[in-house]
Amino acid sequence: MTPPFEWSGRVDAEETGVTTRWHQHVRHVTTQSAGGVTLIGFAVDEGVRRNGGRAGAARGPVSLRHALCNLPVMGEPVVWDAGDVTCENRGLEGAQRSLGAYVAYALQRRSMPLVLGGGHEMAWGTFQGIVKVHRNASRLLVVNLDAHFDLRTAAQANSGTPFRQMHDWCVQHKQTFNYRALGISRFANTQALFDRAGQIGVRYWLDEHLQDAGGLQDAQQALAVDLADCDAVYLTVCLDVLPGAQAPGVSAPAMLGVPLAHVERLIDQVMASGRVVAADIAELCPVLDRDCITSRLAARLAARIARGAGAV
Repeated sequence: MTPPFEWSGRVDAEETGVTTRWHQHVRHVTTQSAGGVTLIGFAVDEGVRRNGGRAGAARGPVSLRHALCNLPVMGEPVVWDAGDVTCENRGLEGAQRSLGAYVAYALQRRSMPLVLGGGHEMAWGTFQGIVKVHRNASRLLVVNLDAHFDLRTAAQANSGTPFRQMHDWCVQHKQTFNYRALGISRFANTQALFDRAGQIGVRYWLDEHLQDAGGLQDAQQALAVDLADCDAVYLTVCLDVLPGAQAPGVSAPAMLGVPLAHVERLIDQVMASGRVVAADIAELCPVLDRDCITSRLAARLAARIARGAGAV
């Protein structure tokens, strides 16, 4: 892990009432840490590089933390910071195993891991940690807000393969792969990927069907059925599910995307289920950002997830 991030920011010393901000609220993990939410950075974009994407997401966790520093605390539980997993000598698989170990450690302390990325190859690491603790993957619902299925086959695992790897793990362990993807683009996935999604029973909602209130309501009704039929939920949000104008700091900005207000409604619904055991935010690439708007958007979503964890 990297050295601890130095949380600092604005202090409203002359204001009356509660003025606590994230930099005053977050604590570094200790052996006594328990409950609340644990931030784990995945400062890795080796999977993006392997997938032919634009690198830079390795700097995502530190940029996201900087954006979180001055956000007001409103209902968040205790938040622990466990530092960042890094990738040595392009050893992605080792970094994913390390992430899995930290996710499992947080879960064993009854703390919800919130992983800050980093490329979406992080999802395979997070999943490894979840199934170490919640061994019945058949009762685990994976909810992915993403423009991409990330079900690719490849000689080397990358940012496009994590959900196919989860499926293969479930097959190997004779368990059901329970995957719902929201925001899938017909212009960012090949026919082979749509065919594979159909073959393995992936339930998905297209980005074009999530543009208005009616489409969102239909998607939420379908999602409600999934949430009612599971014991645990892994929520993963890829920032490229959002319109490129709102989230330019990603490897593959979306030309349509799902409006931020709708993404937040979906996150709120998932968090309100009370069944989320782990969450992550993927693909923040600060070197491609504009005026830090993607980092600030990612911080808004991270804080929303943390508040949701504190409300249940």
